[in-house]
Amino acid sequence: MSISLPPLTRVLGGAASGKSDYAEQLVTATKRPMLYIATAQSFDAEMDDKITRHQARRGKGWRTIEAPLEAAEAFACTQENEVVLFDCATMWLSNQLFAETELGDAEGALFKAMSDCAAPVVVVSNEVGAGIVPENALARRFRQVQGELNQRIAQRADLAIAVMAGLPLALKGALPEVTP
Repeated sequence: MSISLPPLTRVLGGAASGKSDYAEQLVTATKRPMLYIATAQSFDAEMDDKITRHQARRGKGWRTIEAPLEAAEAFACTQENEVVLFDCATMWLSNQLFAETELGDAEGALFKAMSDCAAPVVVVSNEVGAGIVPENALARRFRQVQGELNQRIAQRADLAIAVMAGLPLALKGALPEVTP
């Protein structure tokens, strides 16, 4: 049995919360061709390992577009019969900050691309505001803009899900019946 997803689903959680795994389960359960828009960049062995683990967990059957900065352009490559997993908005935002991109323009292009996408979109991102106040200015800025981005995605989403300890919790809309 397959599930149907709304035009925009957002999956939010802390580091190692199970958010990407749950988002992959949602996408897989649609039984549609799957497009993975990857935003992570590897600059060290630890990130190489994380990317490899994510790829192995997903397995075969995913079409992947690596778009650390140009996610909006990647959405334009979507086919109507697909379902899109954008993993993740947090890495995308980090990449934008390090590239010193004009965030308003980049975010506007991203939201337009997601809105124009003919396929259902699942967006993964991190909840970064539940911890302590960061010590340095860049980390505080990141926490602020990530929190604001999360809010704007959630406002646009038809279904918003938080994942804690691997368990999904509906924040907006109803959880689809997904079996791991």
